Amino acid sequence: MQYTWNDIEQHIAACTCCPLSRTRNRPVMGRGSHQADIMLIAEAPGGQEDQQGIPFVGRSGEILDSLLRDCGLTREEIYITNIVKCHPPGNRDPKDEEKEACFPYLKYETYLLKPKIIVCLGRVAAQRIISADFRITRQHGTWIYRKNCALTATYHPSAILRDPSKYEMVKEDFYEIVKKKTEWMD
Repeated sequence: MQYTWNDIEQHIAACTCCPLSRTRNRPVMGRGSHQADIMLIAEAPGGQEDQQGIPFVGRSGEILDSLLRDCGLTREEIYITNIVKCHPPGNRDPKDEEKEACFPYLKYETYLLKPKIIVCLGRVAAQRIISADFRITRQHGTWIYRKNCALTATYHPSAILRDPSKYEMVKEDFYEIVKKKTEWMD
């Protein structure tokens, strides 16, 4: 069956595949351009995202917007999503069974978008998307290539909230993402 963006959104809204569906306020579908070359993938929505149904609002969203602005991008040019579409209680890491329950939605988002670059925001996303043994501290900013797509990872904006000194390092990773986009598109 060929799914559309609307189909995926309806499936996510009605999903009861894991216990998170019982504690969520709103599931959080990805947002941004459906023609974006760059797809950002984080682990799960936070509390404010759960209230609004929009990815990356609140303080982490402000940091992400600042990083995008610093390297010349806007939310309208990219697509932002999460592995898990519902907020895990207490902002805990999503459990394996929750990631597995939501993973088909991410696959459909990726299939419809066909991004040239995938950026994992944080350890959890990188370990699910790039490699189970990915170490964000050592490997952030490195690139691998799969199925005509360049993949990388950097720290999640919430890591900058906990340690503001990481901002410049993450900004450099974002500059490299823009550089890769330019190289990849030529």
